[in-house]
Amino acid sequence: MALLATVAMVSLTGCQLKDDGDNLVNGKTLFSQNCASCHQLARAGAEGTVGPSLDEAWARSEKDGFGRSTYEGLVHKQILQPNRFAQNDPATGEALPIMPAKLVEGEDAEDVAAYVAYAAARPGEDSGRLATAGVQRSEEVAQAESGTLDIPADPSGATLYEFGSAQAPAGELTINSVNESATPHDIAVEGNGVNEKGDVVQDGGTSTLSADFQPGEYAFFCTVPGHREGGMEGKLTVE
Repeated sequence: MALLATVAMVSLTGCQLKDDGDNLVNGKTLFSQNCASCHQLARAGAEGTVGPSLDEAWARSEKDGFGRSTYEGLVHKQILQPNRFAQNDPATGEALPIMPAKLVEGEDAEDVAAYVAYAAARPGEDSGRLATAGVQRSEEVAQAESGTLDIPADPSGATLYEFGSAQAPAGELTINSVNESATPHDIAVEGNGVNEKGDVVQDGGTSTLSADFQPGEYAFFCTVPGHREGGMEGKLTVE
């Protein structure tokens, strides 16, 4: 969820922060899947850099005297009707993704807004059911077979690969990353003289790269702006 811009705070009615029940668990789960790649929200473990920090946005709102229910309403409005101003990555000059409208709708959009309003700049960590809500990456290690290593992107579109680590024998290796989601991803590898990347793909496409890997440790990651910063990276060990 990209470019949730800070807008002028206006009074909204009918938006009340809900309690820590099913709606917040659902909201955090959907936020992790759809929004964490672009925004920062500490309680959700989101470290995206494409869109504004939601923690900082709330801190500014609070300083201006607005309550969390008003902030919830503004977040909900931005989900349904985001600002459409294109921006460039200051580091690379490349165009940053524009936040699509209605990534989530209906009660799901309300739940995401409720969780953001609950969690933004709130000290401490989520507890109970909220602590375990969200996308969880497999602890399993991806293993190369016959010179091929498969590291799929998370099918939900979250900024994760299905594996956080991988192993392969030294030599020529092809790495494939299938992306079943509509969120664009690729896979790149760097380290020990290797610096290769596959194409950015979505909707069932496969990002592929090949290189001669010597023994050592390498980083694999997504090069789409904000995705590596949002957690889409891992370690490849070659022996």
